[in-house]
Amino acid sequence: MNPLLLCDAYKVHHNRMYPEGTIMIYSNFTPRKSRIKGVDKVVFFGLQHFCLEYLIKKFNEEFFGMTDKNKIPVEHGGGYKNDLYHKKWVIEEYKRHIQVDTKHIEALWDLGYLPIEIKALPEGTLCPIGVPCFTIRNTHPDFGWLTNYLETLISAMMWQPITSATIAYEYKKLLTKYAEETDKNNVEFVDWQGHDFSMRGMSSIESAILSGMGHLLSFTGTDTIPAIYQLEESYKGAGLIGASVPATEHSVMCMGTKEDEIVTFKRLLDLYPTGILSVVSDTWDLWKVCTEYLPKLKEEILARDGKLVIRPDSGDPVKIITGYKVVTEMVPSSIGECLVENGKYYLIESNWDATWPIKGKELSLAEVKGVIHLLWDIFGSTVNEQGYKCLDPHIGAIYGDSITLERATQICERLKSKGFASTNIVLGIGSYTYQYNTRDTFGFAMKATYGEIMTSVPIDNNGQTWHTDKREIFKDPITDDGTKKSKKGLLKVLRTLDISTIPKSMTIDEYIEQYPYSGNLIVRDQCTWEEESQGLLQTVFKDGKLIKETTLEEIRNRLKQQ
Repeated sequence: MNPLLLCDAYKVHHNRMYPEGTIMIYSNFTPRKSRIKGVDKVVFFGLQHFCLEYLIKKFNEEFFGMTDKNKIPVEHGGGYKNDLYHKKWVIEEYKRHIQVDTKHIEALWDLGYLPIEIKALPEGTLCPIGVPCFTIRNTHPDFGWLTNYLETLISAMMWQPITSATIAYEYKKLLTKYAEETDKNNVEFVDWQGHDFSMRGMSSIESAILSGMGHLLSFTGTDTIPAIYQLEESYKGAGLIGASVPATEHSVMCMGTKEDEIVTFKRLLDLYPTGILSVVSDTWDLWKVCTEYLPKLKEEILARDGKLVIRPDSGDPVKIITGYKVVTEMVPSSIGECLVENGKYYLIESNWDATWPIKGKELSLAEVKGVIHLLWDIFGSTVNEQGYKCLDPHIGAIYGDSITLERATQICERLKSKGFASTNIVLGIGSYTYQYNTRDTFGFAMKATYGEIMTSVPIDNNGQTWHTDKREIFKDPITDDGTKKSKKGLLKVLRTLDISTIPKSMTIDEYIEQYPYSGNLIVRDQCTWEEESQGLLQTVFKDGKLIKETTLEEIRNRLKQQ
């Protein structure tokens, strides 16, 4: 597809709508608002992939690179031939879909490259809400229309990798916090504690790749194979990018039949005598697996050179993993979830008007304890120096259904309150986390803040001269709450530093060298071109070429340092 068709339809008229003589449009891509409580910075990521795959590869192959050596469709639905009139076909294809004048499109084709400059923060930078991740402008005076013509494509390709990278980073912070509090000598396990399960639930394979790459900035566990491949391609990923383990699904367990489920477990243990093996365990009765099958298989499990991972897959993940909070009496202010009475356990429910709790269905002891406690009862292991229980390394658990940041917090907090290390569980982070987002999750928008118009100015009765009208432009809707108010003019992003925080034993330069990401990013508008050139936004793409490359290793390290 002609990549100039990858836009909203209204964009195709804007080349005529800008004031006559418009020679430059300067815009920025900025997260304007956070809809996730407590998150005020985004992880900037995905620009290099976008530049390589779209601004370079797709434009070169499907627009600028259409030559007589290419096979050009005679007409849609017809055969193919080598057509010397390739330019004509490219333009006619555009006209067929867009009924507007195409002289500007022909001029772009003749130019042979995208006359665009993108200046961006280094990928992996934590960018505060309200600060631009990058700016974009045209570099040739004939193509002022092109800057914002690309907005739709840029927005569609950029919001998701940034959003997923940001959410993954929040999971990483959360899991690291609890690992430090409950199992500080095993914090490196956190790299594997968040596992990407999302691919099947994403809106497309491309969205799965964009999101999956963002996940892998913070974690190494993933089942999204294409994300690993794309990080190799777009970010020169090397070494360990991401990995998974042998794992069953319900079809495997069902084929083994309900009656022979323990036989299926035995067969799988024999099939994988070493390494990690994950077995979905609630195809029928999770509690039977945990209280009957695993005790019978204990010696075989402990004899393996590896870990058997039990995977529940339905129900309330918090209660399935950590069990219930037990009380001996019910009162309106009770924080209990089940009542123990005469040695039996009952679910606490609210009555119709929620003024008084009532006794619900009876719960089994296994349900009340939860999976981690049950595995401890069978396999035990050690209590670490911080006083928290850590399961035997031959056994573990993973839960990957409907996990959210809120539920992950509850799981870690409840494990801690019951004396278990948070590292006893791995969380499968799926499309419930990564697909339930939009461009508005962080309010991403690309807005023009500066433009230039070439106008003729009479100097006397016999002639005229040309004058560049430089305009600092902005939007500020009176009906808005201030979110949509844009910056004005040229922009500069810089890092501020509170000098009072620097130890007296260090100079400012020494401190900055050791802690390059301390302080806060801010944006200043209405800058001169000289001021704009001195900011943190550096040229990444210019005139059809990638100017500045970064690697996955550099991005991961940058994120860790922050």
